[in-house]
Amino acid sequence: MQHDAFIGQVQDRARLDSRGAAESFTRATLETIAERINPDLADDLAAQLPQEIGENVRRVTDQWDPTERFGQDEFVQRVASRAHSDQPQAAYAARVVFELLDEATTGNVMGKVRQGLPDDLREFTLAGSSGDA
Repeated sequence: MQHDAFIGQVQDRARLDSRGAAESFTRATLETIAERINPDLADDLAAQLPQEIGENVRRVTDQWDPTERFGQDEFVQRVASRAHSDQPQAAYAARVVFELLDEATTGNVMGKVRQGLPDDLREFTLAGSSGDA
């Protein structure tokens, strides 16, 4: 999937009013994922994404702290803070980004990403984008 198609799908599926908002939620979600997974896995994920999107993962990996653990609530709060949004909209958009990451990657990369997440966050990422924003 190319950059413009990915961002366009985030905008459409998350019902965002601009491409800028879609870019912001994509960046925020990927940076927060990168804080939660090991750098080797983050590199594998970034390598399968369009360069402009993958850079959102790579820029955070050098700051990875293996002792930092957080679940769904903290994940959503970080996405909301980075995207300058409220938490319900951040949760909805982050689920959309996860859905698109599933479609854009191969080789069970997203399965491996989810294996490293706590149960509540793993379930959140599998919830899909159905529901209200």
